[in-house]
Amino acid sequence: MTPDLVVAGAGLAGGLIALAVRAARPDLQVLLLDRAAGPVDRHTWSCHDTDLSPDWLARLRPLRRASWSDQQVRFPKHARRMRAGYGSLEDTALLAAVQAAVAQVRWNSDIAALDAKGATLADGTRIEAACVIDARGAEPSRHLAVGFQKFVGIEIETDAPHGVTRPLIMDGTVTQQDGYRFIYLLPFSPTRILIEDTRYSDGGDLDDEALAQASHDYARDKGWTGTEMRRERGILPIALAHDAQGFWDDHASGAVPVGLRAGFFHPVTGYSLPYAARVADVVAALPGPLTTDRLRPALRDFALDRARQDRFLRLLNRMLFRGCAPERRYTLLQRFYRMPEGLIERFYASTLTNADRLRIVTGKPPIPLRTAFRCLPERPLLKEFA
Repeated sequence: MTPDLVVAGAGLAGGLIALAVRAARPDLQVLLLDRAAGPVDRHTWSCHDTDLSPDWLARLRPLRRASWSDQQVRFPKHARRMRAGYGSLEDTALLAAVQAAVAQVRWNSDIAALDAKGATLADGTRIEAACVIDARGAEPSRHLAVGFQKFVGIEIETDAPHGVTRPLIMDGTVTQQDGYRFIYLLPFSPTRILIEDTRYSDGGDLDDEALAQASHDYARDKGWTGTEMRRERGILPIALAHDAQGFWDDHASGAVPVGLRAGFFHPVTGYSLPYAARVADVVAALPGPLTTDRLRPALRDFALDRARQDRFLRLLNRMLFRGCAPERRYTLLQRFYRMPEGLIERFYASTLTNADRLRIVTGKPPIPLRTAFRCLPERPLLKEFA
């Protein structure tokens, strides 16, 4: 096969692009290159139903491992059940759908060089294509100042029903440490549950065993005994400041970056699935020939517009990471989850209105006004991280 589109990376961003392009333009041949030996259960991507367009929700719902009709949060002074549906997608299901769409995945493909016209593998193989996309995951950038969302999740088969019937997307009642800490629960069956210890931290170091043990301790405290079936971990960027124009100026040539590499993720939550779906739509909807040089300005324009819309979300992060003592960060989230449900849904979907933004920052201030004012400028933080 001589591909029309080569995507470096067979993860979420690359997989959704492959699905969208094959659906919109079945005449195009798509090849994904990944250095892994093959598909494994490496990642679970979750999001609210309201984060996705109706088309993407319909496309992904059959692939989900689980879907729930509602969700809940819990904090020391506030607990709440919310109406938005929620669902989880695993990488093995996504890759199966990609291959069913007749997009080829080539494993054991360690890329030595990637450019606008193709990929050169470590073994010297050269693969050329009209359009080349780089979806190989996050890398440090002088144009992005970040905090970190770190997690280790354990999935256990419990000896008896655990009793959790809906996702608990934040249990902030746990002891606070290493920044804002919460437990995230996904009940996949009456006796199968994912327990994820998550930290919003200033540093990107991750002690896998300590967080896994914390998840086991949480299960023990709830009276759940059982067997660990699988484990997953992650260190996600949380955007404090972003110079999208500078990033795209630096990527005026070469393969077109997407996914976490290009800053396409929700600045506060780190959720990447909704952003990956929107990027895939941009790629699939490009009129005329799909080439690297034609795709680049379309994705650059999307990125610049997205970065402008997300400025307020990055401000919230600066207030969280720079305006609040680590052990008190949970209070900002506790206050936020008292907001109207529609606002919370729009927050997750990155579609906040001006009225929503005003509602979030008015009332009793979550941090002192003097501190809040110091968090307003974005560019000084970029200079600090450069």
